Amino acid sequence: MKKLLTFTVIMIVAFSLFAGMASAHVTVQPKETSQGQYEVFTVRVPSENEEVPTTKIEVKFPAEVNITRFEPKAGWKYEVQKDASDKITSVTWTAEGEGLTPTDFGQFNMQGKVADDATEIVWKAYQTYKDGSVVEWVGAPDADKPASVTVVNPGDGSAHDHGHGEKSMDSAVNDHGAKEQVSEETTTSSSSNAPLYLSIAALIVGLLSLGLSFRKRS
Repeated sequence: MKKLLTFTVIMIVAFSLFAGMASAHVTVQPKETSQGQYEVFTVRVPSENEEVPTTKIEVKFPAEVNITRFEPKAGWKYEVQKDASDKITSVTWTAEGEGLTPTDFGQFNMQGKVADDATEIVWKAYQTYKDGSVVEWVGAPDADKPASVTVVNPGDGSAHDHGHGEKSMDSAVNDHGAKEQVSEETTTSSSSNAPLYLSIAALIVGLLSLGLSFRKRS
């Protein structure tokens, strides 16, 4: 009975660890868009540190996207960086107050155009905490600190049939938000629940094995 209790406690701890890791990533939504599309992208930032608040987040923009506008966010200021051709290459949001506490998450909206020949957008992000520590979300999809990736599907050319194709930030955010809510629920559910399912399966298998072991001994 003592062994059974110990094993159960270990499995519960493992389950909690995996579930926490799955929900702590910096992500950029939506997860899919189209070539030539004017899109509102949302940077979602959890504060994974259990003691220190997040005070700064930097996101770099690859050549596959041209970000040109940013939605103001209360309590935060932003600064953009540009290259020699005046293209915005990154943005840094900095908290004017406490920042994101361990129980908070933040959403930062920005708008831009996806390149006509893009196949994916890799968003490298750098999350800075109040104590000066930095978490670099720049790795491969299977890394501990993966960069968020937006898959780019072939375009239908509709973005080029309406002038510059750009919508206002308010209307774009509303349209994007409605689509993203469904997409994000599906994406987040599938990605964050995978470790949960594995942990539950491992717990059940472990308990069954332990039960059979005790049964054989008796």
